[in-house]
Amino acid sequence: MKQTHSLRQKAGQFIHILFPILITQIALSAITFFDTNMSGKFGTNDLAGVAIGTSLWIPIQTGLSGILMGITPIVSHLLGSRKDKDVAYQVTQGLWLSVVISLLVLAAGSIILSPVLNFMNLEPQVRDIAFRFLCAIAFGIIPLFGYTVLRSTIDALGQTRTSMLITLIALPVNVGLNYLLIFGNFGFPRLGGVGAGVASAITYWVIFAVALHFVYRFEPFKGLQLFRKFHGISLSSFKELLKIGVPIGFSIFFETAVFSAVTLLMSRFDTVTIAAHQAAINFASTLYMIPLSICMSLTILIGFETGSGRLKDARQYSIMGIGSAAALSLITALILLFAGNHVAGLYSDDSQVIALIQHFLIYAIFFQISDAIATPTQGVLRGYKDVNPAFIICFVAYWVIGLPTGYLLATYTDMGAYGYWIGLIAGLAIGAILLLSRLVKVQRSFSIRSAKEVTGA
Repeated sequence: MKQTHSLRQKAGQFIHILFPILITQIALSAITFFDTNMSGKFGTNDLAGVAIGTSLWIPIQTGLSGILMGITPIVSHLLGSRKDKDVAYQVTQGLWLSVVISLLVLAAGSIILSPVLNFMNLEPQVRDIAFRFLCAIAFGIIPLFGYTVLRSTIDALGQTRTSMLITLIALPVNVGLNYLLIFGNFGFPRLGGVGAGVASAITYWVIFAVALHFVYRFEPFKGLQLFRKFHGISLSSFKELLKIGVPIGFSIFFETAVFSAVTLLMSRFDTVTIAAHQAAINFASTLYMIPLSICMSLTILIGFETGSGRLKDARQYSIMGIGSAAALSLITALILLFAGNHVAGLYSDDSQVIALIQHFLIYAIFFQISDAIATPTQGVLRGYKDVNPAFIICFVAYWVIGLPTGYLLATYTDMGAYGYWIGLIAGLAIGAILLLSRLVKVQRSFSIRSAKEVTGA
């Protein structure tokens, strides 16, 4: 990370931070993509079972990972304020928090998983696959959350290429294990969709171990003296991490959980519809990695600039990031519009499933446009450490407006499953407008505060 003096330099630094994060996010998303894709090739029941399991797991994973991502603006501000010696302590506290969160998730899952699956009234085989898939994933929860802390620290230092390299190691490991465990190749057990869960859990341990090795042995992480000194649990540090991380986590949770809630509500439809819906959501989620990566880049850049007191530079980065996301959303919309049939064919060989996936993907076009505005805007707000209003906006947009609207359209009109998608589109659009309004207010407030400080000086 370094100070920039022109828009050209800012564009260069923005791309330097963004590109590795984008590759990293695509690789992480590809793990879920290949789990779903390869399970679908094994059988429709396995596709539906993994879809249900993923719908339950992803909101929890992303929401709680969002809490741990609160370490990113904290480290960015410390570096911008030249308080490098405090970084090691904060990272250790982040890891302690990740262990506590992991244990809470495991305890809660052991209690509520079976009742939740029973409530959904799934076909017995689909229910069994979903249950065993999630049980397998559970063995990788602790390293996954630990990796989230390490990766957020690596990114906060601007070393996003390191994160990219680590995650790129994960992808072939996961795909290879899927090939062995889903289909039972080379003498391995033929586990079907459950094998995808086992493969993911092993992959999480691999990337956590590799990340630990990097931050302990190589510069610039070695210079921060990470893990050279033991630090016990500090509740006051937990409080600081949670103060920033909880609103971030809830914002992410509200957005991802609403899609899972739709999948759960759609359990009243047949297995083919559930499988097609989840396949379309899975691909849309993969495209979502573009605005999400821009969001994460902006948090790092805005946090560094505001920590250094350069508000004009922070504003320029925000415009650059949101504008780039909007432009790229048009490209992804064209992909969905003109290549929908080819995309659908990646998930199934069943012509009926392919036709339904293609139809759902048309609605996903409108997701991309709203996400391109809302998600990077949240990244900017996190860089300013303005996190509480964003999660309130997300809750209202997705759960008070989007989901109820979708339920009404799906239940009381002839739209059926498509009604849920229309409701979600409405919620995402309203969320984008409200978040942009909040950003304008925050930037104005920072400018006024800065002017007063200069006048007082």
